[in-house]
Amino acid sequence: MTTSPAAPASAQTPEPTAGQSTAQLERRILDAIRRGASMEDIAALRHHTDIQTPAGAIEALKDGNARFFSGKSGRPELDVNERRAHIMGQTPYAAVLACSDSRVPVELVFDVGLGDLFVVRVAGNVVGEAGLGTLEYAIRHLDVHLIMVMGHESCGAVAAAMLSPEQIAQEPDNLQSIIHRITPSLVDMPRIRDKKARMREAVLNNVRHQVQMLREQPVIREAEASGQIQVIGGYYEIGSGAVDFLVDEADLRP
Repeated sequence: MTTSPAAPASAQTPEPTAGQSTAQLERRILDAIRRGASMEDIAALRHHTDIQTPAGAIEALKDGNARFFSGKSGRPELDVNERRAHIMGQTPYAAVLACSDSRVPVELVFDVGLGDLFVVRVAGNVVGEAGLGTLEYAIRHLDVHLIMVMGHESCGAVAAAMLSPEQIAQEPDNLQSIIHRITPSLVDMPRIRDKKARMREAVLNNVRHQVQMLREQPVIREAEASGQIQVIGGYYEIGSGAVDFLVDEADLRP
């Protein structure tokens, strides 16, 4: 008994469609893998999403976080072929400057898979030379559409910046350098008696301050002025899993 030869893998790969969501894209990739698609075919599929604008990137992050905090995360287990497909390159749609806190796993919080986000993590989500250079790389070489500075509930670095100068002076020099990038955002904070509310306000002030620091950098300022990217803020609540988005200028104003 003879059988017809199988069609080439590329011929069996479903054609990408415009307007597909991240979840739809993942399903199409899994289907392509089952059909025997090549790494090149799988990598090509990742270039065809509807996330081509800052607004689209914001919507994708909001949708992913909604799945996460509602307990409906959809991140699939990756087949070995899909993992290998990432060797061909990366096409993240957003960059996130987040805190290194172990309770803030950015990709999980936004329910994304490999290759979707370009993440910079440093204590206090502060803007420094290495992080700034990394974000400039994301803009110039990866064509991201969004930069988010994401602070979080109970941030230890922000709490350290609220200590007295004498206490801060006891910390190691490099840690002091991080703290001193936060302290300007805490000047003239309103008196808030509730400790949790005061801490939230301090974290939000730091997020706004870091957003403004980024916007002053020439590469980021040019990219935002051209419409390539938008710089926004976010506040992650560890308890609920929800992210509050700071998108409007009124929300981002220090």
